[in-house]
Amino acid sequence: MLVPLGLLLVLGAAGAIVRGGGLDGERVTVRGEAMRPTYGPGDRLTVVRVGEEEMGRGDVVLVSVPGRYGNAPVLQRVIGLGGDHVESPDGVRVLVNGRRIDEPYVMRDPLGPAGSPYDVTVPAGRLFLLGDNRPQANDSRYFLEEQSGSVAASDVRGRVRAEGAAPLVPWAAVASGALLALVGTGCGIWVYVTGRRSPAR
Repeated sequence: MLVPLGLLLVLGAAGAIVRGGGLDGERVTVRGEAMRPTYGPGDRLTVVRVGEEEMGRGDVVLVSVPGRYGNAPVLQRVIGLGGDHVESPDGVRVLVNGRRIDEPYVMRDPLGPAGSPYDVTVPAGRLFLLGDNRPQANDSRYFLEEQSGSVAASDVRGRVRAEGAAPLVPWAAVASGALLALVGTGCGIWVYVTGRRSPAR
């Protein structure tokens, strides 16, 4: 009984790891300045594949947009989802659906020029993305003529995972399942051996 239970735990946990995109994901190295101060050149990050329904405002994603950035992947932050109304009346403050969002992660240059105002509605199935280093980020603000600057959710290669956030529960289930399988196998062998040694009645 222990052997089947252990195998079920191992297989179930392995399935959970696969569905979550794997424990390791894609390792990338930051090259540019567009996501400072959150991420700077040389930072090593783990990017895990996620579905469109798993993406949320505030997520940092790795995106490859055909025809932009020389088709190279870039890191940007999700500001608006499909259907969201995103606006900046002064090029600094950002409002989503009429509410100003708190952006403690943003690097601003108090001596530099403010960005240009914008007012867009994100098409369904697409994302409005901004860099954290607004003075140096080449993001959705500069492509407003192309579907309101948005990118297709399908262009996202993955979401940056915080270090140390690897799911430990699946691995614990794998270890428990393997232990149960070993114990069950050992018990089976012990019963078989002692049964053979017992005198016939």
